Amino acid sequence: MVVGAILNPINSTIVAVALVPIGVAFGAPPAQTAWLVSGLYLATALGQPVVGRLIDLFGPRRLFLFSTSLVGIAGLVGTFAPNLGVLIGARVLLGFGTCAGYPAAMSLLRSEAERTGRDSPSGILTTLVVAGQTIAVVGPSLGGLLIGVGGWRATFALNVPLAVVAVLLGALRLPKPADRRPGDARRATAELDLPGMALFAAMLVTLLLFLMNPHLDTWYLPVLTVVAAAAFAQRELRTAVPFIDLRVLRGNLPLLATYARALVAYSVSYAFLYGFTQWSEEGRGLSPSQAGLVQLPLFLMGIGVSALTGRRKSVLGKLAVGATGQLAACALILFVGARSPMWLLLVIALVFGVPQGLNNLALQNSVYYQADSERMGSSAGLLRTFVYLGSMIASVATAAAFGQHADTTGLHHLAWFMLAAGALFLLLTVGDRGLRRAAVEARGTGADDDHGNAS
Repeated sequence: MVVGAILNPINSTIVAVALVPIGVAFGAPPAQTAWLVSGLYLATALGQPVVGRLIDLFGPRRLFLFSTSLVGIAGLVGTFAPNLGVLIGARVLLGFGTCAGYPAAMSLLRSEAERTGRDSPSGILTTLVVAGQTIAVVGPSLGGLLIGVGGWRATFALNVPLAVVAVLLGALRLPKPADRRPGDARRATAELDLPGMALFAAMLVTLLLFLMNPHLDTWYLPVLTVVAAAAFAQRELRTAVPFIDLRVLRGNLPLLATYARALVAYSVSYAFLYGFTQWSEEGRGLSPSQAGLVQLPLFLMGIGVSALTGRRKSVLGKLAVGATGQLAACALILFVGARSPMWLLLVIALVFGVPQGLNNLALQNSVYYQADSERMGSSAGLLRTFVYLGSMIASVATAAAFGQHADTTGLHHLAWFMLAAGALFLLLTVGDRGLRRAAVEARGTGADDDHGNAS
């Protein structure tokens, strides 16, 4: 579970220090290299709920082995890419390849909890979060090291051994599907809502393509998004076994609120990861290795916070402190410049580490308890879709703020966007009466209750 779940985080973070060298190699400005970020998240935002639904129907083993194999193929394509277009294609393939790890892990946890009757996986959920954050620590620093030794292509070659290890472990350790009765596979296939998946893909792709190029010339994209969304809603509300059960989702307001918070929180998080790193190299003049080290306090703090608070199941406190921490760190960015001392950059990253640890835990725990057990894979995948939508918004904001050069003025513009998003995240948290009621109930019983906090 851990090996599969870390494939996406390591590819998300390692590219942050490779964007500038890749841009130099192909003569591409930040607005074009931003597609290396957006391409991966476009594929993952689309693929996660689709693969999650397939996991719900067919089990995690086969989906995990197939999709993880794509990671190795994408690593080879990226290593030998002759131009930026092929490199973006490799990142898209990476996105699809990493889709199965997280929903497979969440599905396995829920099914094991139901099998044993021990519905208390906070320690394991924390392990998943800490593992992802640990890999995120390694990502920028490892990326800088690989670039120093073998150039930016080494950051893609790394995926080949990682995929081999993941496939071997998956083949050896993932539980094989239980014996199926005649007709089970046919019934599961019949429950594949392929038209719903196609309409969902059309809605998401047109939306994200517009976000990447929000100009009057692309006015038709949001129109297509609305049309696809209307057709998708009509399809899902009428079909017997929908891809995403909008009827159940509409009645599950706490889960919808969790998705909204994930979207806004990760818009801030990824804007910092990519925007601050690019500015560190171009605006501050750091090397890729040094820029990677600047991110180190963020992830180390995130690991420490997750480890200390992981077994506490309360959600409201974590989200409130996380939102406040984001606002504080974004405000500090307004005071940096081309000659800012290294200690200030490290302090900003350290402050960002607090919400990094708290938000991940709170959002993941919320989905685990709020989602229907029979749709845990697709619900977990949909959480990642909103996370990646946030990353896409962050990528658009970063490209718009920097334009052709990642200078200090652009960073300050990006910081104002991050402050606005952080304020919205705080409002969505403190204004959620369900979270406040859950906190009161937990205090009244004298203990943290998983289901109470999730309600």
